[in-house]
Amino acid sequence: MTSPTIIVFDIGNVLLDWSPAHLYRRLIPDDGLRAAFFARLPLDEMNLAGDRDGGLQTAVEAMAERYPEDAPLILAWWAGWERMCGGLIAESVVIRDAARRAGLGVWALSNFAADSWARCVRLYPELKEFDGLVISGDVKAVKPDPEIYEALERRAGRSGAELFLIDDRPANVEAARARGWGGHVFEGAAGAREALLAAGVEI
Repeated sequence: MTSPTIIVFDIGNVLLDWSPAHLYRRLIPDDGLRAAFFARLPLDEMNLAGDRDGGLQTAVEAMAERYPEDAPLILAWWAGWERMCGGLIAESVVIRDAARRAGLGVWALSNFAADSWARCVRLYPELKEFDGLVISGDVKAVKPDPEIYEALERRAGRSGAELFLIDDRPANVEAARARGWGGHVFEGAAGAREALLAAGVEI
């Protein structure tokens, strides 16, 4: 069995606690009203459009124009973006840094708009500490589209079982496995360590 030589980390909810709920619990304290806001608007589509096209601010402003009655709350998605961040997931950062000390390559593969990524790394400069980064807003493709995985393979000069993805979304991991990568659906740092050990990675 080929052991991975590069560990590929998703960012959101693997290395960084990120959730719109962190912000909108403050803006809409009533649980029912907040749930209704998220139910009636295609906010996930808006965010994914930013991730794919590179401009979250543009996507947010376009959504606000489509739904003027909700515009102030929609615009807060960009204006208050930092408040969606709950901090680094320290145990995962430990795994990343241990992998590097063990001589493995560490890369990031993340759905992130280029403009919100710039804000993110100003807030958390530790998230720049990779051997390579593939951010969806830069390559204009999002996970689980094959193009974004191909971009990482080209840049890293590795493919197949040499790569191991840790991601919180099963569809993204399945797409990696379809290319011959190893993969693990992240639910916590302990499980990630166990999955790496099972793949032949000791850190």
